[in-house]
Amino acid sequence: MPEAVSRFGDRLAAAVRTAGTPAIVGLDPRPSLLPRELRERFGLGRRPEDATSERLAEAYHAFCVGTLDVVADLVPAVKVQSAFFEALGPKGFAVQQAVIRHAKRLGLIVILDAKRGDIGSTAEAYAEAALGATGPWQADAVTVSPYLGPDTLEPFLRHVRAGGKGVFVLVRTSNPGAATLQEAALSDGRTVAALVADWVQAWAEETRGVCGLGSVGAVVAGTAPEALQLLRRRMPNAWFLVPGYGAQGAGANDVVVAVRDDGLGALISSSRAILQGGLKAEHVGKPWQDGVRQATEQMVAELNDAARRAGRSW
Repeated sequence: MPEAVSRFGDRLAAAVRTAGTPAIVGLDPRPSLLPRELRERFGLGRRPEDATSERLAEAYHAFCVGTLDVVADLVPAVKVQSAFFEALGPKGFAVQQAVIRHAKRLGLIVILDAKRGDIGSTAEAYAEAALGATGPWQADAVTVSPYLGPDTLEPFLRHVRAGGKGVFVLVRTSNPGAATLQEAALSDGRTVAALVADWVQAWAEETRGVCGLGSVGAVVAGTAPEALQLLRRRMPNAWFLVPGYGAQGAGANDVVVAVRDDGLGALISSSRAILQGGLKAEHVGKPWQDGVRQATEQMVAELNDAARRAGRSW
């Protein structure tokens, strides 16, 4: 293993301590979230979803870079949702690469939300693309699906062990149908989610750094707070990436249960609720970036209040 200072889990702990919050911003650009100023600047018209991929890509770049510029001093990390960039084809891929590079120049940790999962050489290619030193994205961490079996995650884990990268494994997701599979009971009494959680805990223990947390973590939804509490106990050494805050319905009190007593262990992600701040600001005559920053500050404040009530601090 690399020295402790280069482990992803330790870098993440330092970033959360420096920022003073576990809040992170998700970049999920889509036509309906683009502020009026950007729609006009790039000639997208009243129905931006009908614009060419080239124009949408330009608008996405301006939107994401403009967002990063006003939140970089507030949060430790950013989550880049690859699907919205991939939907635009080659232009979208170029924008995703530029956005990741800009985020890293600003000192942010970058999580590529790609939910990769495949077998053999295909998994190796996905891992190299997301995390490799010569790959196109060079993210700090990537989300992966375990449902083809633990062997399919080995190419990603090699980057964790050798290159100081991070992996977040889907354990309990935020979609309405998640329980159908993830809460299904196995013959040994565990649920499917608990089985995957035990894999994650073993990998987290193997890669544990000086902060007490590993570089392999879990995606656990804030929309299922009871499961979140149970899984926190089951994976004491794993970082949690917690989606569902804000637009999907999870509140600050729901998600702070993912945080350990030392104030570490969770990244709380918000995408739509923050990006929609730009539209709300324009509605009252303010610049859209002011609205994005205000929405981020509000999230940070809400999490701080909930942590205080729970007797935790970052």
